Formats: sequence, C-alpha cells, structure tokens
Amino acid sequence: MQHGPAVRRRRLGAELRALRGLAGLTSSQAAAKVGWHQSKVSRIETGRSGVKATDVRLLLDAYEVRDPHLSELLVALAGTDETGTAGRHHWWKAYRDLLPAAYRDFISLEAQAGWMRTLETSVVPGLLQTPEYARAVTRAALGGLPEKEVDSLVEVRLARQDVLRADPPLRLSVVLDEAVLRRPVGGPGVFARQLARLQEVALLPQVRLQVLPFASGEHVGLIGPFVIFSFRNIADLDVVVLDHLTSSLYLERKEDLQAYTEAFNSLQEQALSPEDSKEFIAGLYDGA
Repeated sequence: MQHGPAVRRRRLGAELRALRGLAGLTSSQAAAKVGWHQSKVSRIETGRSGVKATDVRLLLDAYEVRDPHLSELLVALAGTDETGTAGRHHWWKAYRDLLPAAYRDFISLEAQAGWMRTLETSVVPGLLQTPEYARAVTRAALGGLPEKEVDSLVEVRLARQDVLRADPPLRLSVVLDEAVLRRPVGGPGVFARQLARLQEVALLPQVRLQVLPFASGEHVGLIGPFVIFSFRNIADLDVVVLDHLTSSLYLERKEDLQAYTEAFNSLQEQALSPEDSKEFIAGLYDGA
C-alpha cells in the first residue's frame, strides 16, 4: 500500500520534474543553479528523498515559477515549514522504532491538517479517547505486546490530541455509529469515563460530534470507517484514509474525494444533530 507522505513526495517530485522540463533544464543544470549535487535533484524528483520547503522554493526560483497558487501547493506538498519541521513538529519521531510507517504517516497528516472528518463504527476516535480507553483498545488490537510498549502507544495516542489545543486548533467533525457507544470497552467504569469525555469534547467549538443511531437503519457508512483530511487554503491536498488490519490506503483522486465527501455529508444528514447527540450520550452516561 502507499502511505500518505510517500504519495505526496512522489507527486511533488513529478511536479518539480515537469517544471524543470518546462524551464529547459537538465537535472545537472538545475542542481548547478541551486548549488546542489545532481543526485539530490534526482532523489527529490523520484520521491526517494524528503525535501524542505526552503529547497522547494529554491527550485521554483530556479525554474522561474511565478504562479503563487502553484508555489503554495508545492510547498504544502513538502509538508514542512521553513526550518524543515512539520507545522506542529515531528514529535512522534521519538517513537519511530515503535510506530509502523503507516501510523507515522497518519499522524503526520493529522498534525498538518486544518479539518478532519471521520466516521467511526467500532471505537471512539483516537483524538477523543481517555487514557484508560486508549489502553484497553491498544491491548485488544495488539495482544501480547509488552506493557512498556503499550504505555508508549498510549502516550502517542494522547500526544496526538494536542492538535485540538493548537493555535489554530484542528477542526474535527465526527460521526459515531451507535455501536461505538454500546460497546463497553475497558469495562463499565472505564467506559463511563469515556462517555463523560465525549460530553466534554462535544462542547468544544472546533468539534462537531454526531451520533448515527441504530434507528437510522442502513447507511453508506456500513462500508466501514474512514477519515478525510483537508488542509488550510489548499483543497488540492485533501486525502481519504482507509484503515486495514496491517496497512492503510490513501486515496487522493478527485473522484474518490468527491465520493467520500458526499458519503460523509449523507451520514451527517442521517445522524442526530449535535445537540441531540449530546443528549443521547448524556442518557447513556446516566445509565452507565
């Protein structure tokens, strides 16, 4: 499977290669203009190497690209700020040996996104989980993992939640199938505290939380959970993420994005309103 940032590196490389061709330069000539070795240009163009935003700007200047929208798009594809670190920092690098590449890619996209839309049919989204709930989910998904590694994975799950407290914060729209709210993950006590947490985050202005009740019957979400990431000011970078047991699939074609966006909009229409969803969750909490 292709991973998000890897897909973006290849797309960026292809765009830069095309612009170099339009500028009438060979890779050696381009490298000479910016003071690099030719191999660096080659690695960037084939997507084998990451690239800083400053390096992208150097190449765009060398190719005399004057279109501001195109420049902004290509810099965004680099996924880094002027110092070469992600907008909200690559804090997860400390866990590099523990996290699979697909998970690191997901966290990278989550940290850079401006808006995240997600349908969940089995568990509470990671950004809204309590530590105890996160621990129970991690143990169930990765049975037999040493307790120290479980602790680290829970730390990662909680650190991800900083995007909701960032400036500006991530805008989060969630549709939860009722099944998520009926499954007492971690036992009654843990689950009751998780329901309380959902009531708290539902009050945040950047969070729109809706429950899709059993009474709504069949719906497009029966295909399974998915996430749509959108990025500030640049719609061309939107991406859909589908999780599988051992990998993740990233969809960036306009047709796929349109289909999943329409599916999410449909789910929101079928779901309870945010206010009714709060009351629904409160009712479950009172009965827990």
